[in-house]
Amino acid sequence: MKTTLDINDSLLTNAKALAAQQQTSLTRLIEEGLQLRLRTSHAATKATKRKIPVFKGRGGMVAGLDPCSNKALLDAADNDA
Repeated sequence: MKTTLDINDSLLTNAKALAAQQQTSLTRLIEEGLQLRLRTSHAATKATKRKIPVFKGRGGMVAGLDPCSNKALLDAADNDA
């Protein structure tokens, strides 16, 4: 498909030089850049859709431990160490 792009002059100059250096066309260079960017974007979207593991086991708090008190929780953690 043919399309028209408005590209910064210095960016276009650098892209043409890179295409010549790699012995490829400017079109191919742009296609590869778009594919890379789309692949990276897709991978980032996948990474954000991770599920948070949830413990579904039995048990709970130690009897007499106040879960609303940070001091009580820290003291209990220190006693187990």
